Amino acid sequence: MDRRVIMIVMDSFGIGEEPDADLFGDVSTNTLRSCTKSPFFKADNLKKMGLFNIDGVKELNYTKEEENPTGVYGRMQEASMGKDTTIGHWEIAGVISSEPLPTFPDGFPLETLDEFERLTGRGVLCNKPYSGTKVINEYGDEHVKTGKWIVYTSADSVFQIAAHEDVVPLDELYEACRTARKILKGKTGVGRVIARPFIGKGNGNYTRTSNRHDFSLEPPKATMLDNIISAGKKVYAVGKIKDIFAGVGISEYVYTTGNEDGINKTLEYMDKDDASLIFTNLVDYDMLYGHRRDIDGYAKAVAYFDERIPEIIGKMRDDDVLMITADHGCDPGYDKTTDHTREYVPFLMYGKNIKHKNLGTRKTFADMGATVLDYLSVESTIEGKSVL
Repeated sequence: MDRRVIMIVMDSFGIGEEPDADLFGDVSTNTLRSCTKSPFFKADNLKKMGLFNIDGVKELNYTKEEENPTGVYGRMQEASMGKDTTIGHWEIAGVISSEPLPTFPDGFPLETLDEFERLTGRGVLCNKPYSGTKVINEYGDEHVKTGKWIVYTSADSVFQIAAHEDVVPLDELYEACRTARKILKGKTGVGRVIARPFIGKGNGNYTRTSNRHDFSLEPPKATMLDNIISAGKKVYAVGKIKDIFAGVGISEYVYTTGNEDGINKTLEYMDKDDASLIFTNLVDYDMLYGHRRDIDGYAKAVAYFDERIPEIIGKMRDDDVLMITADHGCDPGYDKTTDHTREYVPFLMYGKNIKHKNLGTRKTFADMGATVLDYLSVESTIEGKSVL
């Protein structure tokens, strides 16, 4: 059988501040360090692969280094000017973004919202940077009463639209996101338009559902995914990968309801024989725990994934390679903001025929994408250097 890569992105699992963290207001952030302070943290299998042998991580003094790591291990520094999901995943796939995507700390221009209201037939509430859990509880009652969209943003390049599932059907919410995606171009071309459906009976008692969808910009040039498709091979996307890449360079995809479902869907795809790359995003670390600064919740989520790693390895074929990484940080112990944090991310790689090695510090996430293409014997047009 042909070679295959299973790549899993632990969304926001940073492992320590980058040298330019001060430019992003993220000095002294370290997502992994914060998690290790929780009594619920456990990462025995990640440790075996070499997580605590990585430069910077081994200085945490949380646990001893693994004497005989089973994998290739190292850390990657982000070369792009950003710390969000879109830019992070694009860089993993070989596209380095020299300019940050636009953000709107004062809200979106009125002419943009006027056009959005005209095309969707509903008014707009809020239009400010907001916590996603707070905004629905502070504006939810008015939304239910008026049917107006709750539009908000964050420190990231996002245009988020929240709506109660009993007030606005999901199909209408998703269509409104597609409309916004068409409007938001040029100076307002945010990285993602995000549908944020919620439920609840009022009086500030609302909760978001798992029916979120992201509507991203298309990558500005060919990615690792495009190279694989051009070589006549297949890419299977699990979770929000399809949304992050705007569906480009993907043969088949499946959405997920959370980390457990994402792991299960990955295992199901591993039963198929025709995929060259299975690309999975596990979103709960970021969405449920990082932004909410829930250290114990984040630690439990890491421990759960760690427990499932032997199951993934047990399904690997002789020529399969498992890669585990992240797209940015979101330190749950950082109390200055609730935003993403500018951190190194891990590069862990395991395969039955791959010898362990310390990669040190790589200068770009794109080295991972280049390594994937090299391993699959696919001609590369992307940035980054293979570690093979």
